[in-house]
Amino acid sequence: MEVLPLNAIVYNQEKVDMKDVVAPPYDVIDEKYQDELYARSEFNCVRLILNKAQDRYSESAKCFSDWKEKEILVHTNKPAIFYIVQKYTNEKGKLIERKGFIARNKIEDFESKKILPHEFTMGGPKEDRFKLVSATGAFYSQIFMVYNDEKQRIESEVASKYLAKEPYMDITDDLGIQNLIYLIDDSSDIAIISEVLSDKTLLIADGHHRYETSMRYAKEHPENEYAQYVMSYFTNAADENLVIYPTHRIVEKDIKPTDVLEAVKKHYDVIEMTDKDAFLDKIEEENKKQITTGLILRNDEKYYVLKLKEGVKESIDTAKELQNLDLTVLHEVILKGELGFSQEELMAQNGIKYEKKENVSFESVKSGNANACFIMAYPKMKDIIDISSAGLRMPQKSTYFYPKLLSGIVINPLS
Repeated sequence: MEVLPLNAIVYNQEKVDMKDVVAPPYDVIDEKYQDELYARSEFNCVRLILNKAQDRYSESAKCFSDWKEKEILVHTNKPAIFYIVQKYTNEKGKLIERKGFIARNKIEDFESKKILPHEFTMGGPKEDRFKLVSATGAFYSQIFMVYNDEKQRIESEVASKYLAKEPYMDITDDLGIQNLIYLIDDSSDIAIISEVLSDKTLLIADGHHRYETSMRYAKEHPENEYAQYVMSYFTNAADENLVIYPTHRIVEKDIKPTDVLEAVKKHYDVIEMTDKDAFLDKIEEENKKQITTGLILRNDEKYYVLKLKEGVKESIDTAKELQNLDLTVLHEVILKGELGFSQEELMAQNGIKYEKKENVSFESVKSGNANACFIMAYPKMKDIIDISSAGLRMPQKSTYFYPKLLSGIVINPLS
């Protein structure tokens, strides 16, 4: 994989405070939060990635042009790679320090198997992002890529030299995540990074819509050398700080909780528990040995650990790699086979809701707003890689790579 430094545009830190101008990715910004970001600074990058104007693409382009003219946005002195350490404390009080870097990589068709998708995409978001890049001539958010380097050369040979220095940026976001950014513009260090990635296959962890948008833009502008590359964030699968969170399934369809329980008992061995924390631990413990899912029901104080019975996954008419995935079994055997959901309903989240936050999932059932919720185990990187390598895609909203990457740290101009 060809990986190069960025001809980067960044915020001028002599004129703005970075915490006032960054934003999360456009697809997690609701209308209320959009207003908050607008009020925070007249130069907040939400005006670039999700403008409120009626013709928002033209207005984004105007902001981009004006800010460059006013030197709110400036070029770095040299092409650079941005090394990032994201620090946060998880729900169990453990400090996580996810490491990675932002650079640009050559855009490849999926047929080359150099870049592997793992989820399906939808047309609407891709058209929206294509209109934005066409109007502004720049990408403002990164594709989230995962590579595997057991030797961790970049961490030991490059990053270690920079982490002892003062960071180029130090931004604590609205979720309390500290983002430490270090500027790498030394040619020898950049060469090491490029060398390490040269023989690697990349997995798209997040940003499938943005990557497919970049593919389209590259094909429609073959004369533009810069358009043949896309800005990505790269993190090492060998780093234990790369955590993949599950996305739970909340059943809002009018189905009796007792009918849900009877349906799962046909296909899973069921363990009843009364302690929530022990329930969550048991799901992870059993999932190391066989496909295991959790279940909570409306008006039921018990927690149910579901261990898949032998022979069930093999009955699903799909590739072996997908049979080994807990969500495939849940979708095909339970949601579609037993509870009557159609594929269209699952895709549109009609009668079912996909929720990343564990506490929200529990509360939706305990409050009586939903009839049941399936608590998914933490996804395994091996399953994701096996499925992607086979040219297959996982069900919608299968994985959640946390934390999200901030927009506004660096901009990738296409000229």
